[in-house]
Amino acid sequence: MTKIKVIIPAFNEEESIPLVIKAIPNSVDEIIVVNNNSTDQTEANAKAAGATVLTEPNKGYGYACLNGMDYIAKQTKKPDIIVFLDGDYSDYPEELDKIVAPIIVDDIDFVIGARVPELREEGSMTGPQIFGNWLATSLMKLFFRSTFTDLGPFRAIKYEKLLGLYMEDKTYGWTVEMQLKALKQNLSYKEIPVNYRNRIGVSKVSGTIKGAIFAGVKILTWIFKYSFK
Repeated sequence: MTKIKVIIPAFNEEESIPLVIKAIPNSVDEIIVVNNNSTDQTEANAKAAGATVLTEPNKGYGYACLNGMDYIAKQTKKPDIIVFLDGDYSDYPEELDKIVAPIIVDDIDFVIGARVPELREEGSMTGPQIFGNWLATSLMKLFFRSTFTDLGPFRAIKYEKLLGLYMEDKTYGWTVEMQLKALKQNLSYKEIPVNYRNRIGVSKVSGTIKGAIFAGVKILTWIFKYSFK
């Protein structure tokens, strides 16, 4: 039976995190919420909803994901698949089974939940987000002949393949780093269209000018770094 673990980075998501956890299908073996220095009830609410809760004091999406991976690495029985999911309830966690299906059924290495326009709630992605996705995926197409259309955070990957990527980004570049390294290593990949809605609360990245600028710079830095390697 396929063993699946979910890693959810969470910073001040007290309202949304119980909804995310409860909507995750029973096919998942363990839900790991990495509390990324929250100042609200994120940790308590995640525990009450049944998740394993880790603490990551360094702020940053990548820091939180790496913390979750370190926790899994120390376990005796390793998972077959790791799913990454945001804690803001913008994705539909109940769609997890269709995200992992290409890995289980077709032996695909890596799957991205693509936030396609026809399945996106109005206002769920900001103008800078939409432009940033277009620019990043266009550059990946140009330099790597990629077919990616999104940097969606809802994604699944074979655990052994994830380890082989040697992920290192600590902040905004985590998603694009994973996709670039998957391309460089010729991993098989697929995009699955997913529904996307307005998040609960304010985005820590796209919701601020500073966050949007830093995320954009980080993403472009990774792309050009790998394009000229």
